[in-house]
Amino acid sequence: MPHPGADPLSPAGPVGAPQRLRGGVLGMADIAAATMANVGPAMSFFFGFAFLATTAGVASPLTIAAAGVAVALLGNTLAEFSRAHPSAGSFITFVGKTFGPVSAVTTALLAALGYIIAMAGVISISGGFVQITLQYYTGIDLPWIIWTLLLTGLAVVLMLRGVVVSTKWAGYFFGAEMLVLIVVSVAALVEHHGRLSVDPFLPSHISGGFNGLAAGFPLAVYLFIGWENSAALAEETENPRRNVGRAVFSSIAIMTVSYILFAYATVTGFGYDVARLGATRIPFIEVAHDTLGVLAFLAYLGGLTSTLGVLIAGINSQARLVFNAGREGLLPAFFGYVHPVRRTPNNAIVTFTAIALLIIGGWGLGHLLGPDGGPMNPVVFFTESSTLGAILILLVYLASNIALPLYYRRYRPQEFRVVRHLLLPTLGTVAILVPLYYLAKPGQPAPYNWFPYAAIATLLVAVGYATLLVRRDPVLAERVGSIVADAD
Repeated sequence: MPHPGADPLSPAGPVGAPQRLRGGVLGMADIAAATMANVGPAMSFFFGFAFLATTAGVASPLTIAAAGVAVALLGNTLAEFSRAHPSAGSFITFVGKTFGPVSAVTTALLAALGYIIAMAGVISISGGFVQITLQYYTGIDLPWIIWTLLLTGLAVVLMLRGVVVSTKWAGYFFGAEMLVLIVVSVAALVEHHGRLSVDPFLPSHISGGFNGLAAGFPLAVYLFIGWENSAALAEETENPRRNVGRAVFSSIAIMTVSYILFAYATVTGFGYDVARLGATRIPFIEVAHDTLGVLAFLAYLGGLTSTLGVLIAGINSQARLVFNAGREGLLPAFFGYVHPVRRTPNNAIVTFTAIALLIIGGWGLGHLLGPDGGPMNPVVFFTESSTLGAILILLVYLASNIALPLYYRRYRPQEFRVVRHLLLPTLGTVAILVPLYYLAKPGQPAPYNWFPYAAIATLLVAVGYATLLVRRDPVLAERVGSIVADAD
């Protein structure tokens, strides 16, 4: 065990011979592209901007800019921890090495469940968007669940073939969606050049002032979920101490600028009529129709490639958190298996996906047996599951921001910097508390009103399980974060 005051992020040496992923096969561009594919700008913007614009008003691009700054503050925390200790465990390792094994197990459960619930929404919307597209262009209306299962199966096959193959494909899908989004946005601004205005960038045009900004802030932050993808790929990345941080910040910067462009083009395309924009199911698609006519099919194509990119990149990175937790004993060892040839965490990938599909099935069954007795709408489910998953994920972000200054001050005092290790994570903590408050405040409609209670119950169960596990396994503390990504 390390002596008192020693750096706990120095590897203590794993017990036995732990499974290792294939190291050094991804470059900075690979993990940055995978990160932005996980963000899924087309999918996130298509289904999130109408509500954001309704809440924040014409100046919704300012809300996105504020969210980009907040996410950059969180990115600083991830980059600083990854510089000290690049790990496939990401937030789980960072929190656990700062606060101890109980916090590591708790974080593992919160992160795993939060990401699985959020990914369930992505999985459902992948099939839902195919259904919307085919119905519009061909009149064919096959159930969305069929397309969901097909696309999910394709994504899993690519992931099981190896991280290089799947990451490359996620990058290709991301490139396709970004090309479409930029083309439509620029075309819309050119089409409406006569009525371009700076109103979307003026604070005075935010509906309700600060309250409107704060109310739309949680959804604006959620547009960026996936920004942390790079850290979980650290073990497979070349020079992760340097490249993870670079990928995080470059991804956040590109996504912030892009979202502002898309938002400005959309509100401009609707003539700054927020009421009409909010009443439209997918405003960006409507702008594409008005601007490109028959070529609006490209916007649908961008949405389809986006959902595929998120499926691959999201499950790839998030399943690695589960894998690392299984490898270190925080979760059942079954999850720590690696394919002997491809070096992929097969059990974690398949189980992660299967649980997400079961959540979709259970949620859908609840709709059928509920008072309305109707089928589940994948677009509505995407919003609901994303919200519940985001609450759990934000708790993990919060713990990580609190951990950063404590870790550096105690274990790396010679590297401690007031701005990077105290001021920025403090601001990041405040930035997380704002969306947490608005997601948890009383008076929300069902089912959102019970999400905070579900999150609290999950937290209590996780702490109870973690306490029991640590008592049964006293050496667990030595294994948390024992595998450094760039170790020999």
